[in-house]
Amino acid sequence: MIGAKAKINLTRSFYLTFWALIGGFGAGSQLSWDVFGGAGYSFNDQVFAVIGYRAMGIDYSRKGYVYDIVQQGPITAFVFRFRCMRRCSNWSLTLSARPRSRQQAKLGFAPRARPGWKELKMDVLDTKGATRREALVGSASLLAAAFAASAPESAVAQPASRPNIIFIISDDHGWKDVGYRGSDIKTPNIDKLAATGARLEQHYALPMCTPTRAALMTGRYPMRYGLQSGVIPGAGSYSLAMDEYLLPQLLREAGYRTVMSGKWHLGHAKKDFWPHRRGFDSFYGCVVGEIDHFKRAAHGVPDWFRDDKAIVEEGFDNTLFGQEAVKQIKAHDTSKPLFLYLAFTAPHTPFQAPQAYLDRYASISDPNRRAYAAMISVMDDEIGNVLAALDEKRMRDNTLIVFQSDNGGVKSAAYAGDTPVEGSLPADNGPYRDGKGTTYEGGTRVVAFANWPGNIKPRTVSQVTHTVDWYPTFANLAKARLEKNKPLDGVNVWPTITAGQATSRKELVYNIEPTGGAIREGDWKLVWQAALPPKVELFNIARDPSEKRDLSASNPKIVERLQKRMIELSRQAAPPLLVGEAIKLTFFVPPTIPQ
Repeated sequence: MIGAKAKINLTRSFYLTFWALIGGFGAGSQLSWDVFGGAGYSFNDQVFAVIGYRAMGIDYSRKGYVYDIVQQGPITAFVFRFRCMRRCSNWSLTLSARPRSRQQAKLGFAPRARPGWKELKMDVLDTKGATRREALVGSASLLAAAFAASAPESAVAQPASRPNIIFIISDDHGWKDVGYRGSDIKTPNIDKLAATGARLEQHYALPMCTPTRAALMTGRYPMRYGLQSGVIPGAGSYSLAMDEYLLPQLLREAGYRTVMSGKWHLGHAKKDFWPHRRGFDSFYGCVVGEIDHFKRAAHGVPDWFRDDKAIVEEGFDNTLFGQEAVKQIKAHDTSKPLFLYLAFTAPHTPFQAPQAYLDRYASISDPNRRAYAAMISVMDDEIGNVLAALDEKRMRDNTLIVFQSDNGGVKSAAYAGDTPVEGSLPADNGPYRDGKGTTYEGGTRVVAFANWPGNIKPRTVSQVTHTVDWYPTFANLAKARLEKNKPLDGVNVWPTITAGQATSRKELVYNIEPTGGAIREGDWKLVWQAALPPKVELFNIARDPSEKRDLSASNPKIVERLQKRMIELSRQAAPPLLVGEAIKLTFFVPPTIPQ
């Protein structure tokens, strides 16, 4: 193979170094390898890469093509994986570039103008999060490969403009409890969004509320900052770590107006923990994990605020959350993009709903299921009102809407919340095992979809995605600079959502706690209860998504490998803050002595 290297001074701002590698492969030969592609940097919110590729005489398989974004310092990489199946062209091209000033520039290379050469232009993100590929990307330079499939879909186009982003989260919502999955609960607005968007059929959250919301806000697994266990209790004095750079802070710095309406549950003991102090320009709602939906109080303590001030209002909380979202949309100055975090408390306990909604489900005899269904319908109606407000404001066509639950539906009274539940637990997680509070699929695989007219085509996405992915994905779309955040666990899933491409994720961490956890590599999932008495279960999720057949006894090497990885991850974890809080509340309080 012959190699040649040259340096070209493109502008005063950039140098471009390229390698031209020439080699030959016989007819019928097959070659499979990973290459790191892309080049370019700009401080003007955009990074450009121009890659030339030869379409004539090349036949690349679409299968197995992977696109990802990797970054080291100010350098951004694309990741491609492909297989040369038939007639390989006798050349390859790699590019590397480094910035020399803060001027916007466009990098490009075209060998010689000749038939068969095309240009592929991508807007990409200047990111900063460390990934497993970090060691492969040098801090001084960046390799980029000019291979691309001959089909247009091999490249994922970036949207022309930065979207408004509305993230809607439901609370303890059963996987099957939406109309489009055949539920008796009517959700026409959710159904329409799912039908016209990308349904994420392997989307995961953490087993409980606080950890999932923390994962969304940080793009990092909660074990990294001590929120992996339980939720922040009403008496809890801790919060999501103050040195984490949260999603609203990132987007606000990128020029977004940031608004929250709903439930926070990431720290309430000090006002510095509240949303208005953590990146949201506006906050309306409650700060603890569970409130009476009509009284808007937790254990009799009022929990209803606008920004930092307590307010008194009448009405059902989920209706009020929707009304606030509509109000904010109507008042929004469309000269800047909007990030709206709409965090419903439906259908979390206590099971309550306005009478008009209860009447819709008079045919459901079980009172808990009737109220649960009514709560979901309240939420769905408010989502419909949000859509109508976007249409009225002419914002809908440039608004990305993402919906998911914070965890699976409740199947055990131990995880139902502070309010005692009499009778049945009404959530339906479909074919998936167990529910909230567990690392089984029923507790972590959640209803989710993404919708953006003209940018997301109707499709079912079967690839694995996770709540931590929204941080880098939104940053990519917002052209935000990932400089102040800590290393991310999430990956940009925009190519997955829009083109069905696989992500670079090699593993999925369900959760890691001192007492155990769960991890998945490929189709293999290990659930490990490490506390005495120990229990190990191994499942092939592709073949057994309901987790009925434990394969640990017949696959000891896989069990050993996944246990070793979980131990490695546990060494990276911070101690659970809930444990320290429980010790303090148990042992460092005045004694109870009859007088």
